[in-house]
Amino acid sequence: QVQLEESGGGLVQPGGSLTLSCRISGATLSANPAGWYRQAPGKQRELVAGLYRGGSIEYADSVKGRFTASRDHAKNKVDLAMNSLKPEDTGVYYCRTWGLIGDHWGQGIQVTVSS
Repeated sequence: QVQLEESGGGLVQPGGSLTLSCRISGATLSANPAGWYRQAPGKQRELVAGLYRGGSIEYADSVKGRFTASRDHAKNKVDLAMNSLKPEDTGVYYCRTWGLIGDHWGQGIQVTVSS
């Protein structure tokens, strides 16, 4: 059974930083792609960062230069380091992994950027 659990969200002031983590159980991270998504109130869920086989990582234009996604193979998790946060980064952040194992999402974690 594949399970994903996000952690590290919370309230931060504009310009601040947060790091989200997603621990994956029941699947080997290095064998499957993974992604970070977010959903702002009243908006559709969007891809923030995709981590693909071979090590490539792609970012949404809105977060390039501010967010960094990474894999920790030893701990079987993915992280999302978020810097220079803006109010428009507010939303529920989800991690996802997919492939032959099926399509699996975490429960989501709230990130609020506000003064």
